[in-house]
Amino acid sequence: MTSRKRQHILSLRDFLDEKVDQFNRPGFIELDPISVPHQYSKKQDIEVAGLLAAVLAWGQRVTVVKKSNELLALMDHSPYEFVCHHQTKDLRRFEKFKHRTFNTTDALYFTAALQNIYRQYESLEEVFLPNTKEEGSGLKRFHQQFFSLPDFPARTKKHVSTPERKSACKRLNMYLRWMVRSDNRQVDFGLWQRLSPADLICPLDLHVERVARKLRLITRKQVDWETALELTDSLRVLDPIDPVKYDFALFGLGIQRDF
Repeated sequence: MTSRKRQHILSLRDFLDEKVDQFNRPGFIELDPISVPHQYSKKQDIEVAGLLAAVLAWGQRVTVVKKSNELLALMDHSPYEFVCHHQTKDLRRFEKFKHRTFNTTDALYFTAALQNIYRQYESLEEVFLPNTKEEGSGLKRFHQQFFSLPDFPARTKKHVSTPERKSACKRLNMYLRWMVRSDNRQVDFGLWQRLSPADLICPLDLHVERVARKLRLITRKQVDWETALELTDSLRVLDPIDPVKYDFALFGLGIQRDF
């Protein structure tokens, strides 16, 4: 990073800190998919509900929240219990579930894959722990573990991204922000202690990308894993300990029509 770019980024600090303060508040929860896991108090319920809500986070937030709650209702609003102890006949509930390209086949495999993980680990955090120093190795590890069952449906891979396919992994990075970040605003959960907020990668959705380009935080033309890393490197100039807190600022500005 050039010293000129670094100085430009630093010139944005007061503005972006103000926007983090504006948007990182409990009022943010109600209209956001993070409201879905906030309905639960048990760690594993939060993990499963959060993952499902993040994976379904395509389109308008109101619809995402509605469809996520619909899926969790099919699990009796006890997602961890359902995943681990459902009966075969219970899986028929998913026959009519659909959100965009996520359908019955995907719901069935997610249930089986999560059951397989929880049979081996107490928490989903275990399979997101990096096994190398390479950024994104935890995401790669989760992807490999998630699709470790034989005869997984190829179509379901579109719903679980990985840096190995050069994806920006925006939904999984959003999920990790929810699980890992912790502050006194209580929007994010801070549920996982073995992963550090300093190592998170900023979710790069359409709103965040547009604002980040306008503020010259990213210059790469593509929207891929390298772009997500570029944005996060810029945010680490502002706060190396908690760079992804600026997701609140960028996303909040992005949904404001006058920015």
